[in-house]
Amino acid sequence: MIGWIFGHILAAAIGISLGLIGGGGSILAVPTLVYVMGVPPKSAIAMSLAVVGTVSLLGAIPHWKLGNINLRTAATFGLSTMLGAYGGARLATLPFVTGTMQMVLFATMMLLAAVFMIRKRPQAEAPPPTTGPDLALYPKPVCKYCWLWLITEGLGVGALTGLVGVGGGFAIVPALVLLANIPMKQAIGTSLVVITLNSAAGFLGYLGHVALNWNLMASFAVAASLGIVAGAYLVRFVQARHLQKAFGYFLLAMAAFILWQNRTAFRPSRTSRSVPTTQSSASPAKRSDTNRSGIAE
Repeated sequence: MIGWIFGHILAAAIGISLGLIGGGGSILAVPTLVYVMGVPPKSAIAMSLAVVGTVSLLGAIPHWKLGNINLRTAATFGLSTMLGAYGGARLATLPFVTGTMQMVLFATMMLLAAVFMIRKRPQAEAPPPTTGPDLALYPKPVCKYCWLWLITEGLGVGALTGLVGVGGGFAIVPALVLLANIPMKQAIGTSLVVITLNSAAGFLGYLGHVALNWNLMASFAVAASLGIVAGAYLVRFVQARHLQKAFGYFLLAMAAFILWQNRTAFRPSRTSRSVPTTQSSASPAKRSDTNRSGIAE
């Protein structure tokens, strides 16, 4: 019961993160579902996509009313991310992609996101009072073919989202600013639409291939929705860039925890011993091993 309550408190924090900085939802949702709620990794990734997609859609409504959504850019970038997300999700459902492998890759992407959030220029305080990620470290594109860069990055971001449930707002917002050349506020609003499309395609890729707890998904989405309402209110008073460094250090700690929990992935002997049990179903003992490995994933 305590874990259920704590998990839903974290779900509200996911919504606040999406409302304040246009990202961070799936980076918090997956480990919360896995390590607090006890959901298997593959199911957790699929469920997080449904939750984050739903909450992002709700969060996009006030941005739409404020005129902070560029529909043309959302369609261009969103369609490419949807294609990548569906492909990444279908890849993740294949037998050789284990839950442990997904969580290790997830933690690696979390480390990269943390580095981008922590390494900020001190002089970034003076420019315009907009919220969102710092773009100083983001590679400058060759903008003769910016639309092509946008589509290519959309495919990559989508594939990562479908495969490990990360790669949403932290990658989308800078891409929209630098490649689509739209203002930061508009990029945050548009990113929520793109995340919605991205998450929906990834969820469809998992649907029917992993077990889903629909009741938990619904309650988690409600808690996160309350959080995004709070985030939309707090954004008037809180400079999101002030939160990024602290959130980045939190991501570092989370990534270290996930890598420690999945440290068996770096032990070849145990990995090699588990391969035949997942491929064979000839005997009852081996079938039970297979079931155990399926649950662990």
